[in-house]
Amino acid sequence: MNQRMRLENQTFGTDFILLGLFTQSKYSPFLYSLIFLIFTIALTSNATLVLLIQSDPHLHTPMYFFISQLSLMDMMYISVTVPKMLLDQIIGIHNISASSCGLQMFLYVTLIGAEFFLLAAMSYDRYMAICHPLRYSTIMNDRICILLAVVCWILGSVDGFTITPITMNFPFCKSREIQHFFCEVLALLKLSCSDTSLYETVMYLCCVLMLLIPLIVILSSYSLILLTVYRMNSATGHRKAFVTCSSHIAVVILFYGASVYNYMFPPLYHTTEKDMLVSVFYNILTPVINPLIYSVRNKDITAALKKMLCSKVVLANFQKQNT
Repeated sequence: MNQRMRLENQTFGTDFILLGLFTQSKYSPFLYSLIFLIFTIALTSNATLVLLIQSDPHLHTPMYFFISQLSLMDMMYISVTVPKMLLDQIIGIHNISASSCGLQMFLYVTLIGAEFFLLAAMSYDRYMAICHPLRYSTIMNDRICILLAVVCWILGSVDGFTITPITMNFPFCKSREIQHFFCEVLALLKLSCSDTSLYETVMYLCCVLMLLIPLIVILSSYSLILLTVYRMNSATGHRKAFVTCSSHIAVVILFYGASVYNYMFPPLYHTTEKDMLVSVFYNILTPVINPLIYSVRNKDITAALKKMLCSKVVLANFQKQNT
């Protein structure tokens, strides 16, 4: 109760209050320290992956180009919400202005939408590589890859430009306390004193469409891949196809599983605690898991990393000898 009154006293004008994740937990310092550690690992691992792909000529292929785009999105994705949450915990002020809230919402919605379509583009790339290997280099050239990435970003921003202004223009008079650790759309709509049922229905249909279109592309691509692999007589071909696709399938299951719950399950199945738990999973944990999935069993990535580390060791020894 005292915590609630203290947060209410922090409200300035039209600012919102982000209640955060662990306001009621006596272990909150430890838990926030853990999140800071996860955040640091996510930024470091994704930045390393992007750097490796950009610096090693052997990784200048469509598959690794899309992986670098995914890592870039993950870095931005976790940076949109986690630093604000951690800073609030340190300084003890949980306010966020309406404009900052709208910006956070726009970036979050844009990035999640862009990642939906990027995963679809990655599955199409794997389909072309396995089902049409002779035409792969011709069709999936640099121009097409860049075009697909740009389209993913544009489609994501369309989602952000559509949802954010409408959500932020609702009158909020019930409370200024957002039961979340960032300005999540559904959490914010709960504060509106007007009827948002029609908008929630339309948004639900739009989200279903945003999920289903990439999901259809992914399922179609991997259905054709499985059919092609089944027809292969080579055990080496089977193994190579499995290794190539398994990482992407794992990422798709993780990301889409959480998103389907958040945006396709009816309100009956939602509670504040469940929504925050799911948000923690794909907002904080997924950006850490993705680079691990793509690098641990990937010989090209591990070879590039060893090459980079060896070159740094050689350079350091050379500098020592010359000093």
